[in-house]
Amino acid sequence: MRHSFYHFALTYRGGAKGDNFSMFAEAMFLDHTFPKQSESFDELSRYIEEAAHDEMSAIIFDDFWVLYAENEK
Repeated sequence: MRHSFYHFALTYRGGAKGDNFSMFAEAMFLDHTFPKQSESFDELSRYIEEAAHDEMSAIIFDDFWVLYAENEK
């Protein structure tokens, strides 16, 4: 069963302080408008670029997406 990026990323919440994925996941969790059901790179990338949140940077998202894509194969 395929999970949304949001549900995958939530598994990184509460990680080591200073860990980019943990900080991204926490910021994503606190953002109530984040597209939680999306599995689309383009939709999420566009949202992250427009949201311009310091801890949800496009660079971290790109690396996070690679992990997500590998995990969901």
